Formats: sequence, structure tokens, C-alpha cells
Amino acid sequence: MNITINGEAAIIDPLTVLECLEQLGIDPRRVAVELNREILPKGAYPGTALKEGDSIEIVHFVGGG
Repeated sequence: MNITINGEAAIIDPLTVLECLEQLGIDPRRVAVELNREILPKGAYPGTALKEGDSIEIVHFVGGG
């Protein structure tokens, strides 16, 4: 399946958003995900299946001071 992750083309097996984050080694508690230009609530990650042509943006939170 072809999707776009942070502007880069990717070929993945059909996954949920949560499974995709886990495969990328990303802690879902520390990121926000935008799916097809809409922010996805964290509670929806496990039940949202990625589909052919989807575009996801993964934004990492950075602390500072």
C-alpha cells in the first residue's frame, strides 16, 4: 500500500495509525498525528486504518525553556 509519511513516499502493509507509529519506533504518547490534513485524536490511533493514498504527518513534541 502506498502512503505518504511526513512528505515522503512509503510502501507499507495495511496498518492502523498506532501500528504504523510502533513500526517506526515512535512513542504515540509523544506525537500528534495529522491524517489527510486533519488532526487525529490519540484515542482514534488504534482503530483508524490507513488506506491507499493516505497522507500522515507526525509531529514530535519538544520541550524547552
